[in-house]
Amino acid sequence: MNKEKFAQAAPPPAGLSRRSFLKAAARVTAGAAFASATGSLYAAWLEPQWISVESVEVRLKRLPAVFDGFRLAQLSDFHSDTTPGDVIASAVDAAQALEADAIALTGDYVTNSLDRLDECLAHIARLRPRAGLYGILGNHDIWVRRPERLAARLEARGVAMLLNQSRAIERDGRRLWIVGVDDGWERRADLELALRGVPADDVKILLMHEPDFADHAANYPIDLQLSGHSHGGQVRLPVVGALRLPRYGRKYPMGLRQIRGLQLYTSRGVGMIRPAVRFNCRPEVTLVTLRSAGG
Repeated sequence: MNKEKFAQAAPPPAGLSRRSFLKAAARVTAGAAFASATGSLYAAWLEPQWISVESVEVRLKRLPAVFDGFRLAQLSDFHSDTTPGDVIASAVDAAQALEADAIALTGDYVTNSLDRLDECLAHIARLRPRAGLYGILGNHDIWVRRPERLAARLEARGVAMLLNQSRAIERDGRRLWIVGVDDGWERRADLELALRGVPADDVKILLMHEPDFADHAANYPIDLQLSGHSHGGQVRLPVVGALRLPRYGRKYPMGLRQIRGLQLYTSRGVGMIRPAVRFNCRPEVTLVTLRSAGG
C-alpha cells in the first residue's frame, strides 16, 4: 500500500483537522513518555524507600499459653552495598518502633562486597529487644567469602548468630525455640544438627534464608519458618506477578503459606539487588504475633 492509499484508509477522526489530530497525537506520545519516566523515577527512588510494616498473626498449635501474643519482628535482605543507607536506617527505626519481644534477621546483609557493611552494622546495633536479637546468613553472605568473619562481626553487634544452632526463650518454665540454619543454596544447612537437644514437642521457629527450603523443613517438628531471599521479585506487574525470582525463592516468594504442618512466612526484604528498583513490591519490616491454639 502506497502513502496515498494509506492516508485514504486511515483518515483523522471526524471533527478534527489534520493539524489538530497531529497535535493530539503528539500530546499522547508526550504523555506516554512522561508516564514512563515518572514510573521509572517511582521504581528507582520512591518505592525502594517506602517501607511497609506488615503485621501477621500466626496461630501455632503447640505454642504454650504463656507465649500467646509473643511479638517477633523480622528484617531481611539489607544488601548494604546496593541499598541506600537511609533505607536501612528507616527499616531499623520501624522495627524499633514495634517494640517486639524478639527480632530475627534472616540473611543477606551484603550483596557483592563488605564496603558499606559497617554502616549497616551500626544500625543493627541499635536493635535491643528484651528476648533477643537472632540472625542467620544468606547466600550472598557466603559468596563474599569469609562468612565466619561476617558472622563474628554481627555477633559483636549483639546478634546471636544461629548457624545450625538453636536458642531457647523461657517464660514461666516453658520454652520457645529459635532455630537457625546456615545457607541452603550452598548446602550448608543442617537442620538435624540445629535441632540436636531440642525436645520434639516444644514449639520451634526456624530462621532459614531461602523460603523453598520449607518443603524439607516440613519433614521435621518445626512450627513456623521465617525466610527472605526472594525480595518478592522486586518488580511485580498486575496479573503477571514477579518478573524474576531467584533460585530457591520461586515457589514461596512472599507472604504466609501452609506447607503440611509447617507455616512459612516469606518477607519481601528491606534492600535490593541490581537493577536496584522496586515496583508494586515495597520493602518490608514484618511483625509476627504468635497465638496459641486456645488464644
